[in-house]
Amino acid sequence: MGLADIFKKLFGTKAERDMKAIKPLLDKVLAAYEDIDKLSNDELRAKTEELKAFVASRIADDEKRIAEIKAQLDGDLAIEEKEKLATESDKLVKKVDEDIETALNEILPQAFAIMKSTARRFAQNAEVEVTANDFDRKLAASHDFVEIRPGKDGEPDKAVWFNSWTAGGNRITWDMVHYDVQLIGGIVLHQGKIAEMATGEGKTLVATLPVFLNALSGKGVHMVTVNDYLSKRDSEWMGPLYMFHGLSVDCIDKHEPNSDARRKAYACDITFGTNNEFGFDYLRDNMAFSQQDLVQRKHQYAIVDEVDSVLIDDARTPLIISGPVERGDDQQFAQYKPFVENLYNKQKALVTGILNDAKKLIAEGNEKEGGVLLFRAYKGYPKYRPLIKFLSEPGMKQLLQKVENYYIQDNEKEMPYITDPLYFVINEKQNTVDMTDKGRDLLAQSVNDDNFFVLPDVGSAIAEIEKTTTDPAEKRQKKDELMADFALKSERVHTVIQLLKAYTMFELNVDYIISDDGKIKIVDEQTGRIMEGRRWSDGLHQAVEAKENVKVEAATQTFATITLQNYFRMYHKLAGMTGTAETEAGEFWSIYKLDVVVIPTNRPIARIDNNDLIYKTKQAKYNAVIEKVIELREQGRPVLVGTTDVDTSELLSRMFLRRGIKAQVLNAKQHAREAEIVAQAGQSSTVTIATNMAGRGTDIKLSDEVKAAGGLAIIGTERHDSRRVDRQLRGRAGRQGDPGSSIFYISLEDKLMRIFGAEKIAAVVDRMGMQENEALEGKMLSKAIETAQKKVEENNFGIRKNLIEYDDVMNYQREAVYARRRNAINGDKIEIDLQNMMIDSASLLVDSSSGMSYEDFSEILMARFSIDPGFDEAFYNKAKKDDIVSALCHHMQECYQRRMQALVEKLSPIIKQVYEKQGNMYKNIAIPISDGRKVITLSVDLEKAYKSEGREVAKTLSKNIILYQIDEHWKEHLREMDDLKQSVQNAVHEQKDPKVVYKLESYNLFAQMLESLNQDVLSFLLRSFIPIKENQPSRPVQAAPAQSRLQAHRNDLVTNGEQKVKAPVIADKKIGRNDPCPCGSGLKYKNCHGKGLV
Repeated sequence: MGLADIFKKLFGTKAERDMKAIKPLLDKVLAAYEDIDKLSNDELRAKTEELKAFVASRIADDEKRIAEIKAQLDGDLAIEEKEKLATESDKLVKKVDEDIETALNEILPQAFAIMKSTARRFAQNAEVEVTANDFDRKLAASHDFVEIRPGKDGEPDKAVWFNSWTAGGNRITWDMVHYDVQLIGGIVLHQGKIAEMATGEGKTLVATLPVFLNALSGKGVHMVTVNDYLSKRDSEWMGPLYMFHGLSVDCIDKHEPNSDARRKAYACDITFGTNNEFGFDYLRDNMAFSQQDLVQRKHQYAIVDEVDSVLIDDARTPLIISGPVERGDDQQFAQYKPFVENLYNKQKALVTGILNDAKKLIAEGNEKEGGVLLFRAYKGYPKYRPLIKFLSEPGMKQLLQKVENYYIQDNEKEMPYITDPLYFVINEKQNTVDMTDKGRDLLAQSVNDDNFFVLPDVGSAIAEIEKTTTDPAEKRQKKDELMADFALKSERVHTVIQLLKAYTMFELNVDYIISDDGKIKIVDEQTGRIMEGRRWSDGLHQAVEAKENVKVEAATQTFATITLQNYFRMYHKLAGMTGTAETEAGEFWSIYKLDVVVIPTNRPIARIDNNDLIYKTKQAKYNAVIEKVIELREQGRPVLVGTTDVDTSELLSRMFLRRGIKAQVLNAKQHAREAEIVAQAGQSSTVTIATNMAGRGTDIKLSDEVKAAGGLAIIGTERHDSRRVDRQLRGRAGRQGDPGSSIFYISLEDKLMRIFGAEKIAAVVDRMGMQENEALEGKMLSKAIETAQKKVEENNFGIRKNLIEYDDVMNYQREAVYARRRNAINGDKIEIDLQNMMIDSASLLVDSSSGMSYEDFSEILMARFSIDPGFDEAFYNKAKKDDIVSALCHHMQECYQRRMQALVEKLSPIIKQVYEKQGNMYKNIAIPISDGRKVITLSVDLEKAYKSEGREVAKTLSKNIILYQIDEHWKEHLREMDDLKQSVQNAVHEQKDPKVVYKLESYNLFAQMLESLNQDVLSFLLRSFIPIKENQPSRPVQAAPAQSRLQAHRNDLVTNGEQKVKAPVIADKKIGRNDPCPCGSGLKYKNCHGKGLV
């Protein structure tokens, strides 16, 4: 018995400990259900209102105080007082969150019981009748699952809720009631953990419990899905249960970004949406110019469906809002494509010759030299099919491993002997390609430029210019020419490297497809689905476009970006659910502090999981798959054949057809037919070939006839890099106790086996003298394959862990900038931020002026801010640095106040005149403001400006200047950070850690950005004046809260995210304008809920 077994014996497994902790809560829920389920329908709804009031009462005093503080911050207070109030408000917000959690934990048993009882009533009754309220009437006007009926004998009107409605384009009848294990899953989700539930255990229903409970706080719950079909379907499927209790429900994917409808969706108690759209809306909010433009509220609680896909697979993928850049279509990919294609073909021909020589030498018994050539061929083109075929022969894999072990020792000191004859070297494990000197020379000859790949040593060149040139103008010209040459060659080298990656690392119909409209579409490795709208970064997507001879899209510039990982870490409480999270439990905890709890199944799993069958070649494997499919079809069982890429699915389809087997194919090219194909996949003797698309979220229904025949048969044609994907495929069979089986067919030529797992298995194959059509089977071999998958997972985790350190640096900076931006939009902390800008600017100025004369100091101050020091030379010479900073900061504050007061005094009579004479015609007034160099036009609320006697103008000016400067500096900073991330990778050649260099340099860049930002904001405000002649009135504007002209550059923004999926359009019931309103008021529809609509 091992040490781990002893600990399990003493303390139990983690799953047992988790269940032991949850059991008391489950007992309380079941006990509460006994009483709750006896209540009438009206009493049940009244109980919900009672729980809402209970939670509200716990936080009422603190919420009231927060509102009071907000009102005070909007007033004219001293900055010190505002800082104290802001600090108090932040503490109260945290306290409210804690009090809400305490209150929700207290009412959990009752809330869960209410939701279970509601599900039971809808499942057992076609109609559920309650006393109608205003919310029922409003719903009846727009939804067909609620109907208002007049009360009898003077009784109030009744709202009749039907148990049938439309969800995801299909008519459904509610038939589900929560099992005990689903109650356990709900408890786990409420506690902010990940619930791992087997496929078919009803995750969507489980989520109704914590969603309902947390929505009672009124702070909003976000239900996150992986695509917009699921978000729309689930909001319509589960929505009526929440609405029955007066909770509002909507889906952001049904509405356009930045629209009033989307803003209302976020204001609902429960909001459904895709992970990407939640992230993009956060970015859009941080590009807004007014509170009216914001759609999201505080990130309170979110449940992420398929959490492993969102928070592991897609977590480091950046969401990007970008726009066109100057010369964005002036790219070099098409120009250098022929040279890179020639380089690629030369290497392919070279590897062919090396492999043939290796085969001859090995056949002659010279394994030493033959092995060297075999390893060289492998380093040059590991995906070369003849090479893969040769490595499957007895002893070849071991020979390659032996040679590789020799050359990787001593930090690969001898490796140049292998790689120097090649044009480039591919590392399949790390997904990298590096050019050799031979490759660089070939490119240089192709373009007739010996220095094509030689980047100038900028430091040495500048030193030489300083030493040899005396004329300042000539010196400046030479430096400019040097930097221009460096920039040109850097871009050229980057273009060539990305093209080489496109040719060597990315395959058509595996990593991407070409759509009918000639666009390159990325195929998600984990799900097999097209990733609509996604583009590879750093020019790689343009390189693939050039390779495939489709239109190379123009380059764009990043305006705002965030990774899903950092977006979801903003939530006060985060939870997730999936069928496969246990294998990534360590990563979930280390990054998100999310614990994974495995939920027991409601019924024992009846699926039979067979051992893997291992063949020498792919051809033998595919032949065996076909024979197995024929056997299963004869038994009347449906078969789901899983593949890892589009090419394999289409190849198998052709092979099946030659054997007379008709199979439907589901892959990225056929995604529009997904619902139709899945609906037929469970029928008797149906064969479905599918990529990973069928492995997640698809529910294959089986008839009693199919269940009797043995259920759905799963055949995997290759092991995926991730165990989670294989488990998802297996999980399509054996749902809710259904019979089924699964088996994987593997060959030594498969990608996983070639890269990570074939050494030991190949040795077994060689010892046994196995023939091509024979298969190996055994638990030990299946475990060896899982070990190979673990190696890949560890490798991927290492890559993700490396990326997170870069991402975290960017995230800290983003949070600081967006916090300042949000303060400006809200307007209540502008004075505090301005005061901090003055302190920082004064400190930096005084630090940099050490040893400077008073006259020079005054000149710098005048040049930057157009103000004098505010103190004399004697004070400057005698005072300590801190005293000078304090005095200068105080003087800057006085100058700012004088400027603003001058604006107010000049504008006040104009605003008064316009408001009193034309106030009923205009909402806003346009006011030009200048700093002597540029003019901006402010759109100010006319009524607020009048009532504040012009002070609103000063506040709007400060707000707009801060927002404009933040956006301009942040946009430039993002570009510099992208450049930095690329350039620091060269630090490894100087024996430095790139991450350490990145952190130091990014800190310096951020400090410089803030310094420049503060200076530009203060410079404008301290110089501002109204560039209008006397007696020339400001121009009223008629538009509703218009954003200033500073936003005009955002009109062409493009969201780099998923496009909308065209779902079936279901027409709601049509109500005539003269028909009675469905709400039961007795009025015609045109005079009630249809007013203004018909």
